[in-house]
Amino acid sequence: MKKRVGLLSIAAGAGLLLGACGDNGGEGNDQTGTDNGAGNAENTEEMNAGNEEAPENDAGEENAEANEGNGGEAADGGDFTIALAMNTLDNPFFVDLNDGAVETAEEEGMEIITSDSQGDAAQQASDVENLLIQDPDVLILNPVDSDAAQQIVMMANDEDIPVLTVDRQASGGEVVSHVGFDALRSGNIAGEFVTDTLEEEGNVVELQGILGTNVGRDRSEGFNEHVSEFDGIEIIASQSANFDRGEALTVMEDILQANDSIDAVYAANDEMAMGALSAIEGAGRLDEMILIGTDAIDPAMEAIREGRMEATIAEPPYFLGRDVVHAAIDHLNGEEVEEMITLENQLVTEENVDEIETR
Repeated sequence: MKKRVGLLSIAAGAGLLLGACGDNGGEGNDQTGTDNGAGNAENTEEMNAGNEEAPENDAGEENAEANEGNGGEAADGGDFTIALAMNTLDNPFFVDLNDGAVETAEEEGMEIITSDSQGDAAQQASDVENLLIQDPDVLILNPVDSDAAQQIVMMANDEDIPVLTVDRQASGGEVVSHVGFDALRSGNIAGEFVTDTLEEEGNVVELQGILGTNVGRDRSEGFNEHVSEFDGIEIIASQSANFDRGEALTVMEDILQANDSIDAVYAANDEMAMGALSAIEGAGRLDEMILIGTDAIDPAMEAIREGRMEATIAEPPYFLGRDVVHAAIDHLNGEEVEEMITLENQLVTEENVDEIETR
C-alpha cells in the first residue's frame, strides 16, 4: 500500500499529570504493571489516561508549567546527595534522561553520583550496593528489569534510603514516587495513528520492546488494544527487538523477506524505529509502508522532517530526569510528593515536528 498520511490530531501537550496509586496486575510503561507498592499506582491512572484525549498544547511549555507546580524553581537542593542508578547509557533516550537529572541536580546545588549498568540487571544490583555504601540521601532508580528492581528497592529500604523510580517501575518494594510517561496511552496513540492513516485496513508489523519492563508491556498492550477493534487491520508479525536498534534491523530484515505486503510498522521506541528504517530503506521498500516510533529522539525527529518516517510519540526523556530530581528534592525537604507523577505524551508528525520541545 502506498504510504498516505492525513492530518491526525490526537494528543496533548506534554504536561504533568499527578496520579493516585494503585496495585498493578500486569505491566506497564506505566499502567498494567506487575508493580507493587508506591511506584505501582501508575497502572490504574495511566489506563484511565489512555482512554482520555487531552487538550492540545505545546509539549515543552506544559512540562515546564507542570514542573513549577511540582517544585520547579522553588525547590531547594540544599546539601543533599542523590544517587542515580541508570539502566544503560548506551541508548540516546537514557543519555538524555541522565542529562536531565544531572543538570537539574547541579542547578539545584545537589551532589549527584551515578552508575551505568549497561542493561545488566545483576550489574545494576551491584552498582546500587556500591552507591548505597556512599550514604546518599536518596536513590533514583531507572530499572533494567521491573522484577529484578524489586530486590534493589528493598536493599535501599533496608538502609532507610528513600527510593524514586523513573521511566520504568519496580515490581515491589517501598517507592516514594514513580515519574514516567503513560505507556499504555502511548500505544493507544500509535494504534490510532496507524488505523486512521490506513483507513482501518492493512497489514501491520509490531516491534516490541523489552517485555520484562512495564514500559515494554504497556506500549504493546495499548497498541494492540486499539488496533484489535478493527477487523480490517491484521498484525502479520509481532516480535521483540528489546528496544535495540541493531536487533530491530535484523528482525525487520527477516520480516521484510517473509512478507510481500506490509502497510505499517509500529516500533515501541525510536531506536528500534531507526533500525527498522534502515532495513526498509535497504530493501528499497520505503514507499510501501508507514513507520511510527516512540520517544522523539533527535534521529527520529530528523527522519520525520525528511519524510522518511511518518510519526513518533513525544516522551522527552530529559523531562523525566528533570522532574524526578525535583520530586526527590521536594521529598527531602519534607514536602508531600505524589506516588505517581505522569508526564503527558504527544503525537509528532511532519505537521508539528518543529514545534515540539524535547528539552
